[in-house]
Amino acid sequence: MTSQSNILKSSLLSLSSRAAQSADPCGAAADGLPPVAAPKIPAVHLLASAALFLCFATLLVSVACSNDTKAAPTKQEIVVDPNLMIVDHPELFQTVKVENRDLPTVLNANGTIQPDVNKTIHVTSLGSGRVVELKVRLGDHVNKGQVLLVISSPDLAGALGDYQKASADEALARKALERAQLLYSKGAFAQKDLEVAENAEAKAQTDVKTAENRLRVLGGDPAHPSTMIELRAPVGGTIVEQNVAGSEGIKSLDNTPNLFTIADLSSVWVVCDVYENDIGDVHIGDPAEIHLNAFPDRAFKGTVSDVSRVLDPNTRSAKVRIVLANNDGMFRPGMFAVATFRSRRSKPQLVVPATAVMRLQDKDWVFRKQTNNSFRRVEVQTSGLPDGLQTIQQGAKAGDELIANALAFSTAASEQGK
Repeated sequence: MTSQSNILKSSLLSLSSRAAQSADPCGAAADGLPPVAAPKIPAVHLLASAALFLCFATLLVSVACSNDTKAAPTKQEIVVDPNLMIVDHPELFQTVKVENRDLPTVLNANGTIQPDVNKTIHVTSLGSGRVVELKVRLGDHVNKGQVLLVISSPDLAGALGDYQKASADEALARKALERAQLLYSKGAFAQKDLEVAENAEAKAQTDVKTAENRLRVLGGDPAHPSTMIELRAPVGGTIVEQNVAGSEGIKSLDNTPNLFTIADLSSVWVVCDVYENDIGDVHIGDPAEIHLNAFPDRAFKGTVSDVSRVLDPNTRSAKVRIVLANNDGMFRPGMFAVATFRSRRSKPQLVVPATAVMRLQDKDWVFRKQTNNSFRRVEVQTSGLPDGLQTIQQGAKAGDELIANALAFSTAASEQGK
């Protein structure tokens, strides 16, 4: 920058001297010649030249100075933490500490209500035919021996004919035996002929019993001969499945589904899916609490009666069964249920009052104390406990000081920020 300034000064001096010579009208001529009048340069031209040169000099100085001038520092961006709350009067908000307690393990599992398999009967017809009368429907309650439907069956007609033929043959054999016995007593009949008559009578009686049994199996009654099968309920209960309609054809036993399913709903099962990593927390005999969507304000008590020894390969879960008494019939198969299991073993768990946890955007939050007047909002993972408590699995540790009423604190902090 110094050399450039010297060059500028030299240029200014040279320009000044030239201007002085040009402006001197009385200057002496060189070599003794008579003085010649110098041409007059207008003052306006001189001023314009000076101004142009001055602008050029200023440009050179600014370029020279720009090489040595550092850029002004930019202003740093300020980041505001939205999870940090600062309040003016922290003494207005009560705090609690996270406690470590020995509590039983609590596990929730989804399930459905199902009929007791041991009290469920599938009703089928051993004879084929066509339905001529349907007397019950799905959901009806039936008593033992009640007629479910009437079938016109050619199988029953054939069995009835066989029974009648066997009965006629037996009557004829019986008369032949009586005649043989009379003649044998008079000495007019040989003993071997009597034995043949006795054998024929015995075979005829066997044929009658066989035909009668077949007739009864198909649903017929020898005392009331008919080709109509009256399918009756083998047990009392509720029809939970129906696979037949009126005037429908019924095939043979080998290729037809069960016509009805009757279940005794005096007791039902709650079958839940417990995942592989939670099976160790559920044992036979553990108490369970059942909640149903149909009765949201009620909780039903039960006991774990079975834990499956086989895992479902698709869901990696085991079936856990709970038996519930259903004398009033309020539990219906297919109802959705949530079972809460509480193990008989205890382990240390972090516990806080339920009011210290705030639910926001499908997440659980607490406000942890940072300084005297600042609190940080922290996401936690919790599970419910009775008596207004919640356990914290992640996000806090024992001894942390939290706001006791998270919802009220959040509201107050929002109002302060406005």
